[in-house]
Amino acid sequence: MCVRRTWSPPDPCDLARNLGVLQRGPRDPAFQVGADGAFWRASRTPAGPGTLRIARKGAEIEGRAWGPGAEWLLDGLPALLGADDDPSAFVPRHRLVHEAHRRHPGLRLIRTGLVLESLIPSILEQKVTGIEAYRAWRLLLQRHGEPAPGPAEGMRMRVMPDPRGWALIPSWEWHRAGVDAKRSSTILRAVRVARRLEEAASMDLAAASARLRLIPGIGPWTAAETLQRSNGTPDAVTVGDLHLPGIVGYALAGVRGADDKAMLELLAPYAGQRYRAARLILLSGRTPPRRAPRLAVRDFRGM
Repeated sequence: MCVRRTWSPPDPCDLARNLGVLQRGPRDPAFQVGADGAFWRASRTPAGPGTLRIARKGAEIEGRAWGPGAEWLLDGLPALLGADDDPSAFVPRHRLVHEAHRRHPGLRLIRTGLVLESLIPSILEQKVTGIEAYRAWRLLLQRHGEPAPGPAEGMRMRVMPDPRGWALIPSWEWHRAGVDAKRSSTILRAVRVARRLEEAASMDLAAASARLRLIPGIGPWTAAETLQRSNGTPDAVTVGDLHLPGIVGYALAGVRGADDKAMLELLAPYAGQRYRAARLILLSGRTPPRRAPRLAVRDFRGM
């Protein structure tokens, strides 16, 4: 059965830009964009699996949902689209950031309210290329997830396994998906305390980050990448990233090779809004010319 909800965003709302951070690669089984431009998500909610379709309907945004988690997904639709975000708290303090802020008035920080849904793919992205991580996520959901409720089943969308399902994936299946033992072990440790981790969705940034980082293998990079999506936290800046410090350093100071310390110093004027500032810097398109070769794609299946 399909249930529906419409919502009128109070400000410009860039659906593609805002929801795009949830897509893990162009063939993500849990996130697709339909031929009509509608956005489809398959999620495992506290009420069970659900499918959500989001599309514009005139001045409003319409959500349609299927499955046991349908009502939960629709209740969270405004937060998912940035209703809890307060962009007015952001004050641009650099010409480049000001211009990016002006050009993207519909940018909102979304909040899914689902920690594990963002944590597991973030763990898969540790220390590997995006291609490797997206492939692992796709294969694991295709082999161990379940069909998404409603019409998304015909689109071959999948809901990720529940904590027990993740725990039952045998070692050779992780290997087949190209996931090394370090990352798979971190995921297995996380799903054992999934309920405690999901509580982080209602915590402030410091408490939520501390809760996630209690799990060996989850550091500041993974915690920030998770909480940016699950909590919509505007200050959850990513540290430990291979590229972001260099981009921020080049964009704000014209220097190459900036490290995390230099990045945080440059973002200090945006305290409380550093993640939003970093997103706007990325949207500006100002990046340093590439000198080093790209990180090589590794195939763990042959190791």
